[in-house]
Amino acid sequence: MPEAPFFADLADGPEGGHAIWLTAADGVRLRVAVWPQGSKGTVLILTGRTECVEKYGRTAADLARRGYASLAIDWRGQGLSDRLAAMPMAGHVARFSDYQRDLDAVRVALDSLHLPQPLFLLAHSMGGTIALRALIDGFPVRAAAFTGPMWGIHIAPTLRPLAWAIATGARAAGRGLSLVPGTGPDCHLVVTPFERNLLTTDADMYGWMKSHVLRHPELGLGGPTLHWLSEALLECRWLRAAPSPAVPAVVLLGSEEKIVTVKDVCRRMKRWPGGTLDLVPKAAHEVLMETPAIRARAFDRIAALFDAQR
Repeated sequence: MPEAPFFADLADGPEGGHAIWLTAADGVRLRVAVWPQGSKGTVLILTGRTECVEKYGRTAADLARRGYASLAIDWRGQGLSDRLAAMPMAGHVARFSDYQRDLDAVRVALDSLHLPQPLFLLAHSMGGTIALRALIDGFPVRAAAFTGPMWGIHIAPTLRPLAWAIATGARAAGRGLSLVPGTGPDCHLVVTPFERNLLTTDADMYGWMKSHVLRHPELGLGGPTLHWLSEALLECRWLRAAPSPAVPAVVLLGSEEKIVTVKDVCRRMKRWPGGTLDLVPKAAHEVLMETPAIRARAFDRIAALFDAQR
């Protein structure tokens, strides 16, 4: 598999980290980062919307210290994977199910990468949406951990009908490539000061994440298209009605969560046999990008789940 660009200095991950190109079944080129050190197994890191693999270098380091190799993916339309909209900074996908093609490409590549077995999932935000569908469809992992999974998008109840109407109406009218109102083409990390961010309570970590897109703007992503929003709302609705997979799981949900719908996460975990919801005090949406104490607790909890399923 051909080598892909990888900014190891930004990633701050374990030694040996590198990136490769994969190609999905529909021809979309995808970038995947691999950190191969670990004897206990491999964690597939399913990133959130707007994210790039370098952002998970420190996560890979925390996993490596606990004995696990890891692999992270730039989903189609973001990072250095193929961008799919005429405006490259617009978050867009033709169908939400296309993200499963990306995950399928990873699954095929695993045979050639010779990474340690067994496999585990660690999914954040939109990655949690993709992961839940994959697990329901039988994706073969021993256990799964989620942080702030996007099983519902946080929209004020009074505005939810309007959001559905705007997203579906724009799509039907051929305006689905317009950005969601209130968003723009600039990466939110660049335009949002720490004091108003909804991602983390740790200023140093926020500055580190921001440095990625300041030094390499090509890694950033702006707001989603109305078409993406329509697809995401439909996928979340499908997931609400779907059964829980028979996979041991833990969800780490920050007490200050304001991006995904907390009630949808709670409802899912109440009907997930072998699943546990762990509320994390004083944490925002990105539990893995929080203060050192919160991060240490989170990785210990994740490793405990994975260790128990080896």
